[in-house]
Amino acid sequence: MSFQEKNTTVSLSIFTLILFFYLIRIFQMVKGESFTAPNLFRLWGVIAVIAVAGTILLTIFTHIAGGIVHKIKTNEDPQIEDLQDERDQIIDMKGTRVAYTFSSLGVALSMLTFVLGQSPLVMFGLLIFFGILAQVVADGWRLTLYRRGF
Repeated sequence: MSFQEKNTTVSLSIFTLILFFYLIRIFQMVKGESFTAPNLFRLWGVIAVIAVAGTILLTIFTHIAGGIVHKIKTNEDPQIEDLQDERDQIIDMKGTRVAYTFSSLGVALSMLTFVLGQSPLVMFGLLIFFGILAQVVADGWRLTLYRRGF
């Protein structure tokens, strides 16, 4: 597995977990009638911290664990090829395009809920949801392109 593919896998894993955590917390807040601005903003802050810290820590852990496994299997020092060639750049651009598409559709749907009379809090919650979903779908698409051998 290449360096970029490992990074994409880690990002996909952490943002999928974040998406599930977000959905569970939103449903709990709606069910418990605690869907208020301070609670939603606190949830957004927690998600931002988890996304940054989780991605950094899991990426470092993945590369360290991969290096240890490689050293044990082959008894050679692992070579980290973190250079991006044209293929990696194209895959990254295609993933970014997918993320922008999903994010744009999400913003449009979020604004539509506001136009249809929902509270701004619902719109903000949907904006966060679609932002995380866009990242998950884009990473999934990047990983698919890597697996296809594009």
